[in-house]
Formats: sequence, C-alpha cells, structure tokens
Amino acid sequence: MERVNLYKVNHDTKIGKPCPAHPPNITEDSIFYEGDEVVGFYIKRMPEDMCKLADLANHEFNSKNVPKTYLDRSDVLQHQQANPGMTRSQAREKGTSQMSVILGAVPPKPQFMRHYGTISKVHQVPSARNYIKAMLLLAQKSEELIKKIMPEQYEKQSALFNEIDDKWKFANLFTSSIANYNISAPFHRDTGNIVGAVNVIITKRHNCKGGNLHVPDYNATMDSANNSILVYPAWRNVHGVTPIEPTYPGGYRNSLIFYPLKAFQKL
Repeated sequence: MERVNLYKVNHDTKIGKPCPAHPPNITEDSIFYEGDEVVGFYIKRMPEDMCKLADLANHEFNSKNVPKTYLDRSDVLQHQQANPGMTRSQAREKGTSQMSVILGAVPPKPQFMRHYGTISKVHQVPSARNYIKAMLLLAQKSEELIKKIMPEQYEKQSALFNEIDDKWKFANLFTSSIANYNISAPFHRDTGNIVGAVNVIITKRHNCKGGNLHVPDYNATMDSANNSILVYPAWRNVHGVTPIEPTYPGGYRNSLIFYPLKAFQKL
C-alpha cells in the first residue's frame, strides 16, 4: 500500500455547508499517516469474500425486503407536480431518491423524551434478516482488515469497547451501521463517535460519479470506487461528501457504514 502523509492546510470550510465537487486525489490502495501516527487506510477493491457480501447487502437493500427511510430530492417532487396522478413511488423511479437504513444500536434522544438506547426496529423485520446477516459479516470482515493493516488501532478500539455491553455491539468494534443511498452529506464532524475509534465506509455504486469523501484539513479527497473500503476516524476532522451525479437513469451510490457511538460507553 502507498503511504500518504496528511499535512494540515488552511481552509475556510464551515460545518453545515454543502461539499462542492472535488476530483479524488487518493485513488489507489493507501495507508494514511499524520506524522508518525497511522490514522486510516483506503483499498480500491476489497478481498473477494467482502465484495460478495457487499453485493448481497446492496441487493437486499435495494429490494422490498428492507424497510427504508426516504429523503426525496426536489426532482422527485417536481415529477409529481408536472404529472398529476403520479404516485410518490412512480416519481421516485424517475427522480433521485435518497434512502437510509440503520442497524444496531440507536442512541438516546432526550430531545424526543427518549432517555434510553434502543436497537433498530429493522431487526424486528423478518424479511430483513439476510440484509442484517450480510452487514454483520461485512463488519466482522472489516475488523479483520483493520487488525491486519492497523493492528495497534485494532487493539486500541477493542480496549475502548471493553466498557460497552455486548447487547449494544454490532460485531466487535462498532455499535451501529447505516446505509446511505445517494446521500451527499454536508460538511460535519461525527462528534457522537468514540474518540480514538475508526469508522468503515464501503461503497457500492452503479452508473454515477462523485460521492467522494473530502477532508478539507488535508485537502484530501478519497475515491469511492465500487467495492472500495475506507477506514477513517470520523470524529477527527470536518468532512463532507461530494455531489453524487447519476450518469444514466437509475444510477446510484450506496455507502455501507459501520461506526462506534460513545453514548453506549455510558450505558
């Protein structure tokens, strides 16, 4: 793997602002260093067993077996307005749908008067079992890669999870998972994540461009090739996702993410 040294640069990026288009400048297998510290890595194509699991998870996600939360972009509503009688489902087929699915632990939400953690309701849906199993196996395989490439990080994250009850774990190094379909996240920092731990982002894409992770602190843009894996500490820096642009009708980018929430260190 190529060594990529990350150097801080000046920028005026603001949290909450959309991430503009940036061509990726990290496109090959790389391990990231800040000084002498290994902070993450990128693999353009995962091992074949992981690719097959990602294919299965993505297939199940795109089926009716898995309940999803929809976030419709403006072009979906425009199709409905221009075609009286068109249903929202029909408009989604013509427009750009954004969807997400959360698995594993869901943190307390005091703003909604829920002061306790829960497990995603998707786990109660029988038809979603294949999706859940594929995602869990994918998380476990990701952990094996972290142990191989970043052994010190693996030991550190394992120790951080000693104080988390097993019922809140998704695999061994994460509490939760989310799939983000066609979602270009604005600039943000994952302040709810365990400090010192890493996230995993696995990309499935079809007939689209963009959707790359941009970290302005280093002017680094990691490619999001199909079947790629990115391991990075999302709590560490402000980051955002560049616009996702389908190149043909039905094009999409789906990111399968595993992450560790610090809320469950306290539970």
